[in-house]
Amino acid sequence: MDVSQYLEIFIDETKEHLQNLSQQLMILEEEPDNADTINEIFRAAHSLKGMAGTMGYKRMQHLTHIMENALSEIRNGKMNVNAELVDVLFQCLDALETYLDNIVESQDEGTEDNEPIIARLNVFLNGGGGEAPAPKKEEKEAPKQEESSQGKEVKLNEYEAKAVNEAFNKNLNVYSLEVHVDENCILKAARAFLVFKAVEELGEIIKSDPSAQDIEDERFDLEFTIVVITEKDMEIVKKAVENVSEIRKVVANKISNVPKTAGAEETSVEKKADSSAVAVAEKSSAPAAASKSATTTKTGGKPVVNRSVRVDIEKLDVLMNLVSELIIAKNGLMSVSSNEEGMVSAAFNEQVEYLERVTTNLHESVMKVRMMPIETVTQKFPKMVRDLSKKLDKQMKLFITGEDTELDRTVIDEIGDPLMHLIRNSADHGLEDGETRAQRGKDPVGNIYLDAYQDGNNVVIEVRDDGNGIDVEKIRSKAIERGAVTPEQAEALTDKEVIDFLFQPSFSTAKQVTDVSGRGVGLDVVKTKIESLGGDIEVKTMLGEGSTFIIRLPLTLAIIQSLMVEVGGEKYAISLGSIQTIEDVLVTDIKYVQSKEVINLRGTVIPLIRLDSILDIEPSQENVESLTAVIVKKGDRLAGLIVDSLIGQQEIVIKSLGKYMSNNSKIISGATILGDGEVALILDANALV
Repeated sequence: MDVSQYLEIFIDETKEHLQNLSQQLMILEEEPDNADTINEIFRAAHSLKGMAGTMGYKRMQHLTHIMENALSEIRNGKMNVNAELVDVLFQCLDALETYLDNIVESQDEGTEDNEPIIARLNVFLNGGGGEAPAPKKEEKEAPKQEESSQGKEVKLNEYEAKAVNEAFNKNLNVYSLEVHVDENCILKAARAFLVFKAVEELGEIIKSDPSAQDIEDERFDLEFTIVVITEKDMEIVKKAVENVSEIRKVVANKISNVPKTAGAEETSVEKKADSSAVAVAEKSSAPAAASKSATTTKTGGKPVVNRSVRVDIEKLDVLMNLVSELIIAKNGLMSVSSNEEGMVSAAFNEQVEYLERVTTNLHESVMKVRMMPIETVTQKFPKMVRDLSKKLDKQMKLFITGEDTELDRTVIDEIGDPLMHLIRNSADHGLEDGETRAQRGKDPVGNIYLDAYQDGNNVVIEVRDDGNGIDVEKIRSKAIERGAVTPEQAEALTDKEVIDFLFQPSFSTAKQVTDVSGRGVGLDVVKTKIESLGGDIEVKTMLGEGSTFIIRLPLTLAIIQSLMVEVGGEKYAISLGSIQTIEDVLVTDIKYVQSKEVINLRGTVIPLIRLDSILDIEPSQENVESLTAVIVKKGDRLAGLIVDSLIGQQEIVIKSLGKYMSNNSKIISGATILGDGEVALILDANALV
């Protein structure tokens, strides 16, 4: 059975179950007696076991099977939840995540059996379950003594007896098959499904004992009986069942007369359950159906389950490109309309306006499809902080707000690592140990906060802590020690400029290298990644009180609202998201600070950036009385970009320049195609500031 076609579904659903497992284990650690949480963890382990078994991942299946056994004992009140057991369950989660990582990389789960974890779980099972596993084994072995060639007597209800009679009238064969599953089989329901499937190809199953529902729920020992009507010989049917793996024995008998029928009560129940035996059994094997069934019937179900569709991101990219082309076409029509206004009718203008409304709505709709809540990234952080707390021997808690804040899928995929680095940085460098905190009059438990919120066309993510803060003087000394600056230069640097050293490659203030930090590969990775996404990062800190890292990211990387400007006859675009105001600046109002041009705008000193000088363009005008300044903002810093003229606001499609500009200029973030086919470069206001 080729299951590779289901691999993507398996990976997606396994990720969901592991995230759910992580969240529920965090709750269980705080509330050991929470029955709902225990049930939820059991269901997640059960679903993972079924899915792994169907895909043929034996090690993953075995581990989740042992987890399920332990959780079953807890549900039945035979075992208590304690800190040691929760630790082992977290180790199981880590092992399952490793299996999944291997599957994503190579479609193979690897060779690690995780025997130490399984052994620890078995110790809990044997100690807390009153030697429960042993009797089960004896019970399962008992049928060995009764394996006769006759098999068990089969009782049919009226509906089934009628079907047998009709089969005799048509000269068809009726067999009862007593199927014995191997005692080491972990996923009995899946084996039963494969038996049903094999027999169904040769005839019609009219009866199963236990019922199909009981077989689906694994409410049977190691054997079950089915009655089949077929034109095939008994040996052929028997051989088909024996060919299913982990089937130890098949006892087949030909039914030559209609057996005694069961009572009326059994008739009504069996008729309902068994008429769809194979359909129900099939459901037990499909991972998607199993998880949906668990969600719908046991937890009341969430409407969203049936209202969402998984779409390949590449298909969305194609759709996005088509929307982009449509917007370029719209801009072209608008360009024609504005250039030949006298010749264009009012009806044409109306159609252009209508097209503009449609393309804008279409763009917004596609963007919403691409948006995902940041929760998909932050779900793994509580467990990470728990692990760090134990590793660093510090008490700490993580508080997350704004998890429903949405970002473009491409940004979501990339933002996980930077956030992880920042949280690890807060845990290791930021938070003091409990003793130091107590001496400073703080709560011994350190707090890390991750807050996300939308701010205009940007999403802001803040990672802050109530720890020690950044020691600016320590960084200044380290920078001098490394030869990055001279002592004289270091003294002239502002605190903000000193803190920027932390974002340089290989710069670390840790006294020793650990597996958490100290190698200096954290914050420079964060800065590089965030800037590659068109965002920026800034730091606010107060010694003794804590630090805040503020990340600002664009909502989308594909289509933006921009201000088109002209510099020396060339057209450029500036994202509206970074623009604060547009000002007319009198040349006489320009002052100089450290030989650089600035203006005093309503009490704020703002440096001026002459774009013609930076872009190496001949200025179009000289000896003018006033200049046009586009005031842009990066974090809490402002700057005025001097342009020759303003063209107007326009929705533009960002086209990457690829490798051509990557090493030459950071101030160009891409290009766009204008309505008349001309290419305009997009200026990165962050890099300019």
